[in-house]
Amino acid sequence: MFKKTIILFSLVMLILTGSGFAGDKIDINKATKAELSQLTGIGDKYAQRIIEYRQKNGKFNKIEDLLNIKGIGKKTLLKNKDKIIIGTKKTVKKVLTN
Repeated sequence: MFKKTIILFSLVMLILTGSGFAGDKIDINKATKAELSQLTGIGDKYAQRIIEYRQKNGKFNKIEDLLNIKGIGKKTLLKNKDKIIIGTKKTVKKVLTN
């Protein structure tokens, strides 16, 4: 019974916060460390690197700019391509599909 209550509570929280749904996108130019950490393969360490890169170099112009960050490779980017946006853009250039 307790396990079912926990599961039900978790589902209600997901619905109320909107987290965990495919429609949620993370704007890498505005996201916090906690938001960036929600991406697959991006923990606190890489989230911090993204923020530092953004502070040093300015806003990301394209999603592929994440490849300039040490430790973030093509595979990680491909896993997250549908979760990442820059402002209203969500396109990823064909180079990532090769």
